Amino acid sequence: MQRQTPENRLRIQKLGFAALSLVAAVTVLPIILVVVYILVQGLPAISWEFLTTVPHDGMRAGGIWPAILGTFYLTLGTAVFAVPLGLGAAIYLSEYASDNFWTRLIRLAIINLAGIPSVVYGLFGLGLFVLFLRFGTSILAACLTLSIMTLPVIISTSEEALRSVPQSFRVVSISLGATRWQTIQRIVLKEALPGILTGVILGLERAAGETAPILFTGAAFFLPRLPHSIFDATMALPYHLFVISTQVPGMTLQIQYGTALVLVVFVLGMNLAANFVRSRARARRQW
Repeated sequence: MQRQTPENRLRIQKLGFAALSLVAAVTVLPIILVVVYILVQGLPAISWEFLTTVPHDGMRAGGIWPAILGTFYLTLGTAVFAVPLGLGAAIYLSEYASDNFWTRLIRLAIINLAGIPSVVYGLFGLGLFVLFLRFGTSILAACLTLSIMTLPVIISTSEEALRSVPQSFRVVSISLGATRWQTIQRIVLKEALPGILTGVILGLERAAGETAPILFTGAAFFLPRLPHSIFDATMALPYHLFVISTQVPGMTLQIQYGTALVLVVFVLGMNLAANFVRSRARARRQW
């Protein structure tokens, strides 16, 4: 078998890098074009009135403040319910549960739950929270539904982040007299924080952009006032965008793209905040 010369290996390496760069460009370029197009079309609609007032004239004029505030409430409520439960489940599966048939079955179920369409979660939330528990069409019912939808992502990514922490960190901590929980709390969670944040933000971003679950459980077509409690319905950016794009005749494209731009900026802001915290956590990491 003929051995490859250094020149041939270098040529193959360059071809491989070129192929990977081409695949990356083909993947990223359409996303960039979509974002730029939304920015160009929606930026003329952005104004102080658009961001801080309620819609009127059949939602053809005015602003989207109730939808912005409703999206914030839904995202915050989802985080309150989903993050502690998801992180607790990940800690149990990673640090306490033994590797047996039942834990493997649970992990398989979590992976399968992550692939269920969001409309199924919406119907489940309608049956359980809206009708059976009688929460009604409310922020609480929508947040609980979104929490169930985001739990599989948070659990699986957090568990992987916890498992990526070297086992030697645990051994050294326990050998110095720390309990298992002290080791998890002060060492493992601290070192796994960047990966945990990634899973949390992925889950919350999905919750912030979903329409089907809140359509059945908490979103309203139009509300003349802001919600006063968790048992009130609310407007939300994804559902508002769906309504003005499909069910409001005579709606200008500028308002539609302006609403889409605000939703993109909302999600991007969450990402930037998470990246800032994640980068600071990685800078303090010693491995």
